[in-house]
Amino acid sequence: MHQNVTSHAGPGLQPPSSTIEAYWQSFFTNTDHPGVLLAVTLFAWHELVFFGRFFPYWVMDQIPYFQKYKIQETKPNTPELYKKCLISVIKSQLFVQGPMMLLFHPTAMALGMKFLDPFPAASTIALSCLFCLVVEDTYHYFVHRLMHHPSLYKHVHKVHHEFQAPFGITAEHAHPIEVLVLGQGFFLGPVMLLMAGIDMHVITMACWLALRLLETVDVHAGYDFPWSFHKIIPFWGGAEFHDYHHMAFVGNYSSSFRWWDWMLGTDNKFNEWKAKQKAGKLAVKTL
Repeated sequence: MHQNVTSHAGPGLQPPSSTIEAYWQSFFTNTDHPGVLLAVTLFAWHELVFFGRFFPYWVMDQIPYFQKYKIQETKPNTPELYKKCLISVIKSQLFVQGPMMLLFHPTAMALGMKFLDPFPAASTIALSCLFCLVVEDTYHYFVHRLMHHPSLYKHVHKVHHEFQAPFGITAEHAHPIEVLVLGQGFFLGPVMLLMAGIDMHVITMACWLALRLLETVDVHAGYDFPWSFHKIIPFWGGAEFHDYHHMAFVGNYSSSFRWWDWMLGTDNKFNEWKAKQKAGKLAVKTL
């Protein structure tokens, strides 16, 4: 017997308005364990986006031409570093993030998140993701800054700083406690939207997950290009901003934006470092 779909879609399952929605409904209703299937789907989606975004950076690591864009060019990413980080990340994904994904379905349904209903409008998904990005960044700033308290840094956050010159997948190299605590920022925005009565759907969560993964892999990539996003939007963090945090172990605590660090003065050392870099380049040019 398949589980009654009305338990996931309110008083009655609304007809899909597109082929994708029809496939989505069919995929999750033709199973006795929609929660488990959803967890597996989200896990696969996570892996596809996470490693898919990292792959171009890995390719660039193999091509000498791109090394001029590396922020810490004297610290190459070796196969040994890749292997060590990859093993750590896969363990975390399987044994920390995996159980969290299994708990997502019952928790989301209890909070009233939509699952098999028609998808929200693209504009609703986009604005919801933007809101979640801002909320997560705020949460991340203050909790990440707290993680640098000596007692927490020594026993928890030090694991993430093992790689002083980060590369994409180091984004998820962290102590299990840090994964659980900082990870709550990912869910805070969606919960706030649900409490505000916004049309929050599981598909929106999937889009938000992809956005957050793309952002965190990029800021840990270790590359700064002339076309990097922060050069278009000045308050965006980007790899250069976060790379300094790994290099100096201080300041630049935000995940996506720069405004909290700017308002609270925790980007001062980064700005000094940038000024020295600029002065050095100008001195070389005048020789």
